[in-house]
Amino acid sequence: MSVQKHYGQTGRLNPGPFSRRDLLYGMAAMSAAAVLPEFGSAAQSGSAVIARPFRIDTHHHFSVPKLIAESTAKGITQTGLQDWTPQKSIDSMDKGGVATSILSISDPGVWFGDNAAARGLARECNEYAAKVIKDYPGRFGLFATLPLPDVEGALLEIEYAFDTLKADGACVLSSYGGKYLGNPAFAPLMEELNRRKAVVFCHPFCAACGTQTVLSDGQNRGVEFVFDTTRTIVSLLSTGTVTRCPDIRFIWSHGGGTVPYITSRLNGVAQQLPKGVIYELQKFYYDTAQAFNPYTMPSFKKLVPTSHILFGTDFPLGGGSGAAVSKGLIDNGGFSDAELRAIDRDNALELLPRLKG
Repeated sequence: MSVQKHYGQTGRLNPGPFSRRDLLYGMAAMSAAAVLPEFGSAAQSGSAVIARPFRIDTHHHFSVPKLIAESTAKGITQTGLQDWTPQKSIDSMDKGGVATSILSISDPGVWFGDNAAARGLARECNEYAAKVIKDYPGRFGLFATLPLPDVEGALLEIEYAFDTLKADGACVLSSYGGKYLGNPAFAPLMEELNRRKAVVFCHPFCAACGTQTVLSDGQNRGVEFVFDTTRTIVSLLSTGTVTRCPDIRFIWSHGGGTVPYITSRLNGVAQQLPKGVIYELQKFYYDTAQAFNPYTMPSFKKLVPTSHILFGTDFPLGGGSGAAVSKGLIDNGGFSDAELRAIDRDNALELLPRLKG
């Protein structure tokens, strides 16, 4: 049975008027009509109504029943994923003006102590996502799941996912068994990703969740995610991995963890980086999931070039939606119409040219 038959036909955006407070949103959409055909009817009508989705969401999750069962057995309850379907994604995407979402697996990943089982589960996730992409043309892409920390298995899955399934990039977690991405154990993986000039989306792993019992699972994730992202970025800098593998295009979740706010504390890794810390940090890409509030956005924007900010929602986790993120960017970002258009769509197209078609 096809995914489309099982879950229903592709949804369409149901346009509706914006409030006066959101007028800028509509103005930005109309200003893009000249370069994006998706905006055509809105511009012609002179209204602040978006006729079709146009954004590209680079932080959008999915799951499969076997992974949900494994995660639940480990005490990880991610309610939004337990009843996820492609149609639920499309409904949310249409409401938030999102044309295409790049699917990825969230923590805890697919490795639960057995390499063979992890390889099988990664393959199941990637083949399922590939079928979703086929059944809903134009609406989805894929950052392929890898069975890490099994590096040999990950290399095999990269070959299959990239060459056979035509994945848009790879999804990795920030750490595996206490090892961060700059660890020498992962060097063969980094070298292969660099050879392929791959886009690598990194989702944080809650490394402290198993040891920090005072906080609930959700509370742990609320704080530990950003710390684990920070630690893995520092590991890539401090080991010189970023200079040895300069062609990997990393995307960091949630605005890069705490990195944009602690740059003065990263001077200790500068000796490994001929061009300096800030140069390397500004080569990375960062998504907007959970990073669009009025307190986070100013520092985030000051460090990260607008051309390296990607629209990301974290759907269906953390209350993430295209509508909420776009409103936060307008209210708190101080971006021009052209900058908003770049964040919404154009920056992702530079990384993922397949979507231009």
